[in-house]
Order: sequence, then C-alpha cells, then structure tokens
Amino acid sequence: MVSLNIFAALAILGVALPSTLATQWIVGDSQGWDLNVDYTTWASGKTFLVGDTLVFNYNQGSHDVVNVTGTEYQQCTESNGAVPLTSGHDVITLAVAGNHWYICDFPEHCSLGMKLVVDVLSGTPAISPPTSPTNSPPPPPPSSSSAPPPPLSSSSAPPPPPSSSGAPSPPPPPPSAAAGIAFSNCHVWIVGVFSILMIIMV
Repeated sequence: MVSLNIFAALAILGVALPSTLATQWIVGDSQGWDLNVDYTTWASGKTFLVGDTLVFNYNQGSHDVVNVTGTEYQQCTESNGAVPLTSGHDVITLAVAGNHWYICDFPEHCSLGMKLVVDVLSGTPAISPPTSPTNSPPPPPPSSSSAPPPPLSSSSAPPPPPSSSGAPSPPPPPPSAAAGIAFSNCHVWIVGVFSILMIIMV
C-alpha cells in the first residue's frame, strides 16, 4: 500500500513539474494580437521551449488565429483543412520542437503584419547550481608569548604567618635533647627511692 502511494505521488509530480516550469507567453504583450504590431520584434530574444504556451488576446470577431506551414506563412495563405481559432483568448501549447507559424486569415491582416513565427526548443533552461561559500583559512595558533604562566607546584608551601606578639618564638629542642632530660629525671627518682630503702634497712 505504501509503495502504491509513493508511485502515485511520483506520477503526479511528473505531470505537475513540467507545467510549473513552462512559460506562458502573451503574444504582443499588452497590445495583444492586433494590427500595427511587429511580431518579429516581439519574438526576437525570447526562448520558447516545448511545453510553453502562446496566448492570443484579441477582440472576438475582429481577428482569428490559424496555424499554418512555412510556405503558407510566407504567402499569407492557408490550407483548406485549417481550422481557425476564434475565441478571442486562444491558448496554444507548443508541444513539439521546431518552427511554428501563425497568421490571421482575415482579409489583408496577414499582409499587414498579423503573422508570427516562433522557434521552439526542446528541453528546459539550464539552472546554474548555487555557488558554495569560500572556506576561510583557520585562524593562526596563539603565539608562545601569550601562553598563560604555569601553575604553582604543589610541593611549594606558603611561608608560615608571623607571630602575633611580634617576638620570634624559640625553636623546639631537638629530639635527642628532650630524651636526655627525661632520662635524667627518671634516674634521679630511682636513686632517691633506693637511698630511702637503704636507710630503712640499716
């Protein structure tokens, strides 16, 4: 079911896309299909493509439009089987490539200039791809002079704060001196106890 929907969408797109790309040409522009208009000048410089349309605007009953051959165009004549368009707003689709000739077959109108030839090209106009933006070069790396200073080492400790009294405190005694003082005090106590015991025993 999904593939069928996709196929249908693509088919619709294939039909609609050419029509959106086609150009509708108003023959003679604001002057329309009438006398005293130079249709050779009007057609020059225009690119007609297969699928484009020509719109002939004129007062109904005053003119018509007949598709003729190159020879009939030159001679301002038409074949017996030609069917003129007479609606006053005739729209003709340019279905095939090549030259297409049109005249008004009202008496003397073609010889007075109501004739048009267009050269139809096949294909669609080329569309130039968008230009990609120019890549700008990357910025240069920062110089060594702008590098931040290295962080302080964790082994370096800040100096101790000064004493609040202002006088420097005496340094603690070395471990060996403290042990000697403790041993001397213990020796004096033992000698004293031993001396008292000797006096009592005597």
